Amino acid sequence: MKRVIAALLLLSAPAQAQVSSTAAPVANSSGSVTNQNVNVAPSSSFSSTYGGGISCQSGTLHIAPFLMSTTSFAMPYESYYDEPVYDPDNPGQILYYQPIRTGQKNNFSINGGITATFSIPLDRHHVRTCRAAAEKQVALLDAKIAEQRLIYEVKRIKNCADLMKDGIMFHPSSPYRKICADVVLANPPGVLPPHTHPITYPKPASDREWLDSGDAAKPVAPVKIPVSPYGQASD
Repeated sequence: MKRVIAALLLLSAPAQAQVSSTAAPVANSSGSVTNQNVNVAPSSSFSSTYGGGISCQSGTLHIAPFLMSTTSFAMPYESYYDEPVYDPDNPGQILYYQPIRTGQKNNFSINGGITATFSIPLDRHHVRTCRAAAEKQVALLDAKIAEQRLIYEVKRIKNCADLMKDGIMFHPSSPYRKICADVVLANPPGVLPPHTHPITYPKPASDREWLDSGDAAKPVAPVKIPVSPYGQASD
């Protein structure tokens, strides 16, 4: 019975307990994200113009190098901070401060690269048609150049020939002498140049001494008489 009463008294008595619990979780999280974007804008296709309103487009290869840099920093900049060291015997009492490195730093980066785009016309039929038209346009331009060259050469020959007929020419030391250097003045068809003909004739019949000598059948030495193509021969 005594044991039961003692147990009841023990259970009914107020319980006194001292519980001390200190929870000081510390969680630090830091991070940085840097996004770099390179935009490749579509460029216009190159075209070749041949005149006459003909302009043909072809495949285009566009290469663009790029170089970029990024810099990040924090303000104010603190390389160290002072962390207090407490006295374990005197709670709240600071013994000294300990410098702790923050790890703060500036970030700098350089990025480079090359972008390339290739574009081609999808309608190949019109591309071939445009090329054929361009070739004909080039041939037409070459023909016009040849025509102008022919006109120039004909005028050059005619003017040089007219000057030669008038006895006018460039001085041998003149830089323009080569303009008429390859021009040759010749006679036109049906026109004879100045020349001479050998004509043989006997002495007059009134010379009886020559007739009686028996030399009438023998001609004398030929005599050259100049003949002008534009006039009468002189005696």
